[in-house]
Amino acid sequence: MNKIESFKVNHLNLLPGLYLSRIDVKNGCAVTSFDIRITAPNKEPVIDMPALHTIEHLGATFLRNSPRKDDIVYFGPMGCRTGCYLVMFGKLCCEEVYPLIDAMCDYIINFEGEIPGAKPEECGNYLEQNLNIAKYYIRKYKKELKENRRFVYKSQAH
Repeated sequence: MNKIESFKVNHLNLLPGLYLSRIDVKNGCAVTSFDIRITAPNKEPVIDMPALHTIEHLGATFLRNSPRKDDIVYFGPMGCRTGCYLVMFGKLCCEEVYPLIDAMCDYIINFEGEIPGAKPEECGNYLEQNLNIAKYYIRKYKKELKENRRFVYKSQAH
């Protein structure tokens, strides 16, 4: 089997950022996958599951209600729990989606009230939520992204 592209990224050099993971085109339809890397893999603790679940619910709610809602294909957590993937229609770059991600961070940081989709009839694990810790991670991520604007993976040493 061929190694998939995300496994070719040297996670020992990866820091929090907004990275273009890949652009795929089939039958003229392009989709762009973004790596929203919230924590540094293998250097920082992974994101707490309840907080990551809250980030998923709030992030998806924001994105699917944003002015770019028709461009959103998917938003959800990485299995390694160091960030999320955002998949959008079109051939896009990080600079184009940075304002959207920044606004999503503000939405999460300022969110108060009942987590959208956190009812037993709406979610298979509705009790596993942590808004305060989600805000902590996103506050830290937003600051890191603003200060460092990491949009390109470092050269890959395999």
